[in-house]
Amino acid sequence: MAQSSTLLKVSASGKWESGVKTTNFVRNFPSFQTDEPVELGGTDAGPNPLEFVAAALNGCNGVMIPLVANELNFSFSAIDFETSGIIDIRGLLGEEGVSPHFQKVRFHVNIHTDEREERVHELQKEVERRCPVFNLLADAGVQLEVKWNKVNR
Repeated sequence: MAQSSTLLKVSASGKWESGVKTTNFVRNFPSFQTDEPVELGGTDAGPNPLEFVAAALNGCNGVMIPLVANELNFSFSAIDFETSGIIDIRGLLGEEGVSPHFQKVRFHVNIHTDEREERVHELQKEVERRCPVFNLLADAGVQLEVKWNKVNR
């Protein structure tokens, strides 16, 4: 059976370097490193993997907001993101019953627009419904604290 044209394969490769440092490769982009801060056994040569997840949430919304805004004929001039996550280090250290992934993610969007609050809410709901990274976190049971702030242009 032929593969559906609606499916998209996403891939990356990596090579462990030393300690907790890995060099990662995605398509034809320059390689990048993941590492941990010194206090977690790394050399701080790059962001840690969960920092990349936080950045992925920002980037995914940076794709979805303009896409959905265009569909809704929603006008904006800028978007800023502030994302932070809380993990319980005991999960990383192997303690039973403690999840090693984010316990909570705080995700704030500042959208510069003259649109009405109702329209901002409509945009937010549709973006949340369709954003792959947002849904990945939600489906994993991560508590999401989401706040969209309308900033007048």
